[in-house]
Amino acid sequence: MKVLFINGSPHERGATYTALREVEKVLLEGGVETEWVQVGKKPVAGCVDCGFCGRGGRCVFNDDVNRILDGLDAVDAIVVGSPVYYAGPSGQVRCLLDRLFFAGSDRFAGKVGAAVVSCRRGGAATAFDQLNKYFSISNMPIATSQYWNQNHGNNAAEAAQDTEGMQTMRTLGQNILWMLRSIEAGKRAGVPAPAYEAPTPMNFIH
Repeated sequence: MKVLFINGSPHERGATYTALREVEKVLLEGGVETEWVQVGKKPVAGCVDCGFCGRGGRCVFNDDVNRILDGLDAVDAIVVGSPVYYAGPSGQVRCLLDRLFFAGSDRFAGKVGAAVVSCRRGGAATAFDQLNKYFSISNMPIATSQYWNQNHGNNAAEAAQDTEGMQTMRTLGQNILWMLRSIEAGKRAGVPAPAYEAPTPMNFIH
């Protein structure tokens, strides 16, 4: 089993990393392999609706999006973390996820998804909701915790002092681990994945 962590913060070892790392510790103890993508301070292009991904499943911008897509089949769960900026995720992680999920399309179905947000004070709920939208439109079971997956702190040291937030991360890790093991047990027992109908897109205005 393998979990991909995407850190959408420009601070590689900041508050967002501190929260994600707490989740990772539980998974590592459970024998799960992990991989990290650090979005960081690199410029990330947004989707330009060029249609390139529809012809080959890769993005026209050859960056972390394509690197994630190349290894996506080996990933069983995706945990996306972001700081909260203006009550939303970071611009870099939004741009990355827009292109990743559009290019990856139905390849995300059945993979466990989890969002983690880190804020100094407010805006966590709306940022958390925005990140979950990527999972909930992609046939992905979403891992939750005892509280919304958020922690508070303006830096790594402060985030580590949020005892409830850090406990929430550990519980999230336990739930991801349980979901992954349950899915694997289902596969071994011969439980098939859902056979979805072909999508039927409909515009409201013709």
